[in-house]
Amino acid sequence: MTRPSITMQPRKKIALVAHDHKKRDLLEWVEYNKALLCQHELFATGTTGRLVEKLLGIPVTKFQSGPLGGDQQIGAKIAEGEIDFVVFFWDPLEPAPHDPDVKALLRLAVVWNIPVACNWASADFVISSPLMHEAYERLLPDYENYKNRLAMEES
Repeated sequence: MTRPSITMQPRKKIALVAHDHKKRDLLEWVEYNKALLCQHELFATGTTGRLVEKLLGIPVTKFQSGPLGGDQQIGAKIAEGEIDFVVFFWDPLEPAPHDPDVKALLRLAVVWNIPVACNWASADFVISSPLMHEAYERLLPDYENYKNRLAMEES
């Protein structure tokens, strides 16, 4: 049986998110990887998106601020197959008022087999991978049994 997949094009759709205490780190990472990032399509939550757009001088698709629903908007794009890679510099030592949204975003990335980088080192490893610059068949989990079980419970 063939597993379902989605083709990630050579020009990836990258979501950039950073908690307030990690915005400086993310912006330094973005500047360090400017040449690579400018080859891809960028998405970001509110303030992060404005800062990245100004720094890179290229358009960034901006969503709401994280606490106002931006994390969930990116999660929806993941579920729709419209995000290929998430860079999320979050602060594990600082509580966030929208922590359930953060966990939901990370959960959806795992559910849909999206690469996620949560710190500078992991982001460097992913962005420098040869797979970032070529088409890639990302396997999708087969949730048919799950969907069928839910449908049977509803009948």
